[in-house]
Amino acid sequence: MKSLLVVGADHLGTIPQKLGELGFSEVIHLNGRKVQMVKREIPENIDSILVLTDYINHNLAKTLKKKAQDQSVPVYYAKRSWCSIYQALSKCERLCPDHDKCKQVVKH
Repeated sequence: MKSLLVVGADHLGTIPQKLGELGFSEVIHLNGRKVQMVKREIPENIDSILVLTDYINHNLAKTLKKKAQDQSVPVYYAKRSWCSIYQALSKCERLCPDHDKCKQVVKH
């Protein structure tokens, strides 16, 4: 089961459906508008975090990055457009079916 925490934006539209097509079975969305969001912890079952950079304040992004590092959760940054999200997540080794092949090519 792959789970993704999406932080930023008021509404995601069809993004959760498209994330489901990429293999994420659970998508949790936090809009990041309230100041108190910086105090929230990252849920334990989260595999990755996606920060929508055009809809989040710098303080929350910084705090989220620190908490993710402490919990060894990868963080990806993208704009709210699907193209940007897909590009950010395609760098994720969990999504890329050819990740092992790429690692072998880079080693040579």
